[in-house]
Amino acid sequence: MANIILIAAIGKNRELGKNNDLIWHLKEDLKFFKEATMNHIIVMGYNTFKSLPKLLPGRKHIILTHRDINSDGVQVFHNMEELLTYLNSLDEDVYIIGGASIYEQFIPYANELLLTEIDAECFEADVYFPVWKEEDYIKEKIKDIDGDISYSHIRYRRK
Repeated sequence: MANIILIAAIGKNRELGKNNDLIWHLKEDLKFFKEATMNHIIVMGYNTFKSLPKLLPGRKHIILTHRDINSDGVQVFHNMEELLTYLNSLDEDVYIIGGASIYEQFIPYANELLLTEIDAECFEADVYFPVWKEEDYIKEKIKDIDGDISYSHIRYRRK
């Protein structure tokens, strides 16, 4: 069975994005995302897929959507049940990269949340990371980054 990991950068109020884009473009955090997901499967929804400038090198792209997508290099699933059956046949890390509705659907199955918790707010955000029961997880701080915008990389492992 796959090890399902939700990876996201969120603000103080769980803000994820605005106008189908990231709110904060933090160079070190983008590097963290790349290193974490490299050589792994990444699962996303249609809007997240469309927001990518191109396919992310070194990763297998899976899209969960009701739409038909004709794009080389991606695997499309049209319902959650089929996708979970496929993921349950794997023995590897699978990273869920968004958007909000995809995170919401996967949070019950997540073994880990790998979150960049940003010490900032965005009142214009239009998508948010779902609420989760923090008491169901063991919290481990990986690294603090101080700068114009400070943030921490936090791993939550399901108990």
